[in-house]
Formats: sequence, structure tokens, C-alpha cells
Amino acid sequence: MTKKLYLPLLMAMVVALFSSCKKMGPLSADYFTVTPQVLEAVGGKVPATINGKFPEKYFNKKAVVEVTPVLKWEGGQAKGQSATFQGEKVEGNDQTISYKMGGSYTMKTSFDYVPEMAKSELYLEFKATIGKKQVTIPAVKIADGVISTSELINNTLANANGALGEDAFQRVIKEKHESNIMFLIQQANIRSSELKKATEFNDEVANINEADNKKISNIEVSAYASPDGGVKLNTTLAENRENNTAKLVEKNLKKDKLDIAVDSKYTAQDWEGFQELVSKSNIQDKELILRVLSMYQDPAQREQEIKNISSVYKTLADEILPQLRRSRLTLNYEIIGKSDEEISKLAASNPSELNVEELLYAATLTNDPAKQEAIYTQATKQFPNDYRAYNNLGKLAFQAGNADKAESYLKKAASLNAAPEVNLNLGLVALIKGDKAAAETYFGKAAGTKELGESMGNLYITQGQYEKAVNSFGASKTNSAALAQILAKDYNKAKTTLDNVERPDAYTDYLKAVLGARTNNSSMVISNLKNAVAKEPALGKRAANDLEFAKFFTNADFMNIAK
Repeated sequence: MTKKLYLPLLMAMVVALFSSCKKMGPLSADYFTVTPQVLEAVGGKVPATINGKFPEKYFNKKAVVEVTPVLKWEGGQAKGQSATFQGEKVEGNDQTISYKMGGSYTMKTSFDYVPEMAKSELYLEFKATIGKKQVTIPAVKIADGVISTSELINNTLANANGALGEDAFQRVIKEKHESNIMFLIQQANIRSSELKKATEFNDEVANINEADNKKISNIEVSAYASPDGGVKLNTTLAENRENNTAKLVEKNLKKDKLDIAVDSKYTAQDWEGFQELVSKSNIQDKELILRVLSMYQDPAQREQEIKNISSVYKTLADEILPQLRRSRLTLNYEIIGKSDEEISKLAASNPSELNVEELLYAATLTNDPAKQEAIYTQATKQFPNDYRAYNNLGKLAFQAGNADKAESYLKKAASLNAAPEVNLNLGLVALIKGDKAAAETYFGKAAGTKELGESMGNLYITQGQYEKAVNSFGASKTNSAALAQILAKDYNKAKTTLDNVERPDAYTDYLKAVLGARTNNSSMVISNLKNAVAKEPALGKRAANDLEFAKFFTNADFMNIAK
């Protein structure tokens, strides 16, 4: 009888002991889910949301368990933010887990991205105590690796369009030469004192006509009468002044055998000229006179109201009105600049013959970066106080991948003139060096540059704001624009962008391969990855660990390329 009672009692004790140990033993990965399922770098961080569960009759009532997410890779690891849980009989402020019912929890964590994380594993580590006794709960693997496509921004930035300090070169410059023939009140005859002006004007016409790089368009004669006196009188007066002046000009041209068109017109009452002269003067009651001009449109009423301001009318009659009794002679002509061929030759052989605008323009006539650098360097020697050449040298250095050299040139440019294009280029340099705050500050001072939207798009990618990046890039056709569209999952738009990238390179092909993987297009993956690795062999090693291509890790063609 005793033996019969002893055996069941012993079995019960063993079961109880086994159950007690099992309650705080290993946890299955089935109790955890991670969002996203495959971790992804966003804005230089690797965020994760972990939903976990302690099963029923697991959590000892006297236990305290600290849970820590740990991302591990070969040679290193990174720990995330821990969370602590307690049993029902523990006095504390942590989340309490029921022994009978178990309990669920959510943890948010984030790791600073490093490239080695591409081949990594996410674990949960546990530090548990029951009373004063430590309990071992084995770590649980809950996710694999990190997709780091967003980090390609560090490579696609080199493809970004910096801002050029543009030249102001004009092949044809419109110029004019003017002279005034003055008349006495209510007279239209040209006095002998004014004939000299007409002769000097004609001499200038002859000189310009003989110049090889100048071309005359026409001569304009504009005759005027001052607004005092009646409209009928002034109309006749202005018309006669026009006729007399035009005849004199044509006579002088004929004498010098100059065949130039003369266009003439008259203005009966020059209220516009009157208003301009009054506004520039310091005469008494100036504002009152200008107010009269704005209030009344009828010429007779205007004249009467101004005459009513008796305190200033004599000043107007002595100082303002005589200046309006005139015929204005205007010679319109064009200065024809050097041809592109001439400018290119001089830039290479004798740049001192070029002005700063011509020299800066010369650099736009070649696509050879070495020749452009030589021209801009020469411009800094001839015109050391002009910021544009330094800015453009900085832009070239940035495109060549030399951020330090670019920054040196751009800071010199900024010391001469912190122009918007200089700030934009400094922002790109700061961004490629990883200083997002400085980049944002520089871009804030780059208003008006046509490349600002694209530059802000690059910044938004580094901040993980992909929709804003897509909007900022607009119709830009660069690797970065396509990257933003891929990250925002706008795959059709990304394909169009990649097919039209202005300066395609190895990363253009790599992004096409990523796009092929995301759209299950195996031929697109293989062909473009092959092109990318041919241009940039290091991309093969990247592809071998890139979880974008996880579905292809057993594909023989893929593995032959990705190594």
C-alpha cells in the first residue's frame, strides 16, 4: 500500500519540478513578430517595432525580466532600448505580466545604421531574476538582416546637379546714344546753339556705323511740348518740332552718305515727363502736385489745378517746364560680341583678351571637366574678386567626388559673395559628408536656384521623408530622384526616371536591378546588375549581401555576378 502511494507522489513531484523549470525557460520565436518583417535603414536609422508575448503560466509571480533587442553581425553588435516586465508579486512600476493569463507587449527600438548590418540578425536577449536568483532565458532570433537601399543616397549624391555661377555673356548687346535739342517756349525753330548738338550726334552715328562690331538699327526722333498752354497749340508746336528735327537729322545723314532709317513721332503735352521731373525734384508742394496728376486725367483741368498752387507755379515755369520743350534724338544700335570659336581659341591661347563674362562663357563651350577647370582657374587669376569661378571649381570638384576640395573652393567663393548658388553647393557638400543640419541651413539660403528642389529631395531622402523627396525632385532625372521613387514604391515613375538619367553610371544600373527585384523581373535584375558590376566591381559584393535580392541568392546567374 505504501509503495502504491509513494510512486504517484514521486511522479507528481517530478512533473511539478519540470513544470516549474519550464515556466521561465526558452521562448519560441513564434511568440514575436517584427515590423517591418525585414529591417530597413531609414534616414540613417534602423527602426523596428517588436510585438511580443509571454505565454500563459510562464511568467513567475516573483520574476523580473529585462528584454533587450540586439542587432548582431560578424565582428559587432548594437543594442536597442530595453524594456522591463515584472510578475504579479513584485512591487515596482514596470509592466506586470499575469502568471495565469500571460501578457503581450510592444517595443519600439532603433539602431544607428552601419554598413555591416546588411548581413545581420536581430535577437531578443533576456536578463531574468526570481527574487535574488538569476534565471537563464536563452536569446531568441526574431529577424534577419537590414535592407539598406536608402543608404545608396551616399552614392547617388555624386550624380546631383550643383549650381553654376552663370556668366552674363551676351552675343548681341543693345545700346543707345541720346542727345536733346532744346526749344524756347512756343517756338519750333532749331537755334544755332542747338545745331552743334545735332552735328555731334551725327558724328557719333558715323563712328558707330564704321565700327566692325557694331550695327545700327535706326534713329528715333521724339518731339515734345510742355503741358502748359492749350492742347491745340501744343499739338501744332510738337508736330513742328518733330518735322524740323527730323529734317535736320536726315540732312546731316545725307551729307555723310549714311543710309539709316529715321523714325519720328511727337507728344503734344508731355505729362509723363513732367511727372518724372517733379518726382525727382525738391520743389515745394511736390506731393500736392503729384496728387493732382493722379486725381485728374483731363489735361486742361490738370493745368488749371496746378496753376492754382500759386506758391510753386513760378518754380515749375522756371525749372521744370523748360526741360520738356525738346526733341530727343536716339541712336539705337547693337554691339556684336565674339563668336564661340573666337572665345574658345582665346580661352586656350590668350585668355587675357577675354573679359570675365567671356571667360566664364568659354567654360560652357566644352564638356571636358579638365578644360573647364583650366578656364575657371584662369578666371580666378584674372578676376580674383569674382566668386563665380571659385563656385564653379567647387561644383566640378564635387562632381569628381572630391568633397574636401569642393568645400575649399566654395568657402573661398562664399567669402567673396555668399550667393544662393554657393550656399546650395555647400549644402550638397555638407550632405555628402553626413551633416544634415548644416545642409538644411545652407539650402535655406539658396532660394532662387533652379537646383534647390533637387537638393532638398536629396536631403529628404537622408531624413527618411520619401514622399516629400519625390515631390521636391519633380521632373528631375537623376539617380537620387529614382531612388526616392523606389523608396516611395512608385515603381513605374522610377523606371521612367532611370531610363532618362542625364548622366547614367553604375548606380543607375544598380537601381534598375533593385527595381527589377521589387517588381519580380529577373531578366531586369541580371542584365542591369551585370552592367553595374562591370562599371563598379565593388557593387558585386554589395549585391551578394543585399536583401533586396534575397529571392535571387540561389540563382546561378545572379551568384556568378554577385561575388
